[in-house]
Amino acid sequence: MSRNGPFEICGKTVAPGSRATVDLPMARLYTHNEITLPVHVVHGKRSGPVIFVSAAVHGDEINGVEIIRRLLKVKALSSIKGTLLAVPIVNPFGFIQRSRYMPDRRDLNRSFPGTPKGSLAGRLANLFMTEIAERSDFGIDLHTGSNFRSNLPQVRASLDDEQTIALARAFGTPVIVPSELREGSLREAIADLGKPVLVYEGGEALYFNEAAIRTGLNGIVRLMRHVGMLPKGRKQKLVEPIITHKTSWIRATMSGTFTRKVNLGELVRQGTRVGILSDPLGDDREEVVAPFTGVVIGQSNLPLAHEGDALIHLARVPDASEAENALDDYTSNLTEDDFSLER
Repeated sequence: MSRNGPFEICGKTVAPGSRATVDLPMARLYTHNEITLPVHVVHGKRSGPVIFVSAAVHGDEINGVEIIRRLLKVKALSSIKGTLLAVPIVNPFGFIQRSRYMPDRRDLNRSFPGTPKGSLAGRLANLFMTEIAERSDFGIDLHTGSNFRSNLPQVRASLDDEQTIALARAFGTPVIVPSELREGSLREAIADLGKPVLVYEGGEALYFNEAAIRTGLNGIVRLMRHVGMLPKGRKQKLVEPIITHKTSWIRATMSGTFTRKVNLGELVRQGTRVGILSDPLGDDREEVVAPFTGVVIGQSNLPLAHEGDALIHLARVPDASEAENALDDYTSNLTEDDFSLER
């Protein structure tokens, strides 16, 4: 394994075998305060891949911020081969305001690859692409469900090539959701560079979810081991994920209160009652049933629903018994970490 040379980013040099936090100049507020994009660089003594891990592209999706905080405490990073670029808060404006959006209400994740002379969102997207994405071999972008929605830990990716499939499997979530590229998304912009990228989803906006945080942290470490960036740990039973080819939201057929009868990660059979819609005045009541056999990968946490609102997100499973095994293996692995954190 050859030795690494210095890593340069935004005019700063990080020596092999060292770590540094580099503040990328981003914008100045009208209060004259400067806003920067902090990037933590972990640069190994030996050569290897360059990976970025990003979070809070949507400023209120904070699980990923905690995942990256814990990742930077993993002791094995002292033996890293290659370079980790950790960007815990891509959208500092939204993070400060506890908002999904930029100050002008633009969605940063619809503004990539951006431009240095465009809107604030476009300029931030361009900064990320030129300083982070173009220096990386592949990336992991961390997300959660939106307001009042929770997601089961899952990887979303374009599974058109074997490398991306291998990375998604190595991550170790119970479900992999093939997902089309959305115009203006970070994932589309990275794909246009010809580089693999995974989107990890887990939990709900503005709330920490320990299971989602642990799954995300474990997944990143497993993936870095898979590509040879970190030393192998003790043998864990590999989760054979459910790869679904159809997901669908079950929607409210009437307005009222919704009483959910299933939980995230639960396997439900076609025709199973997943909840009850009720008229607040007590006149009407409708059972909500699963249209096909699948795993609950998302849910609304609001008990109030208008007709047409999304209630339960269901992923079709090709084999119910294999799906049960995958969910059992995931739950078993979730209770264990095979790496140490600094205290």
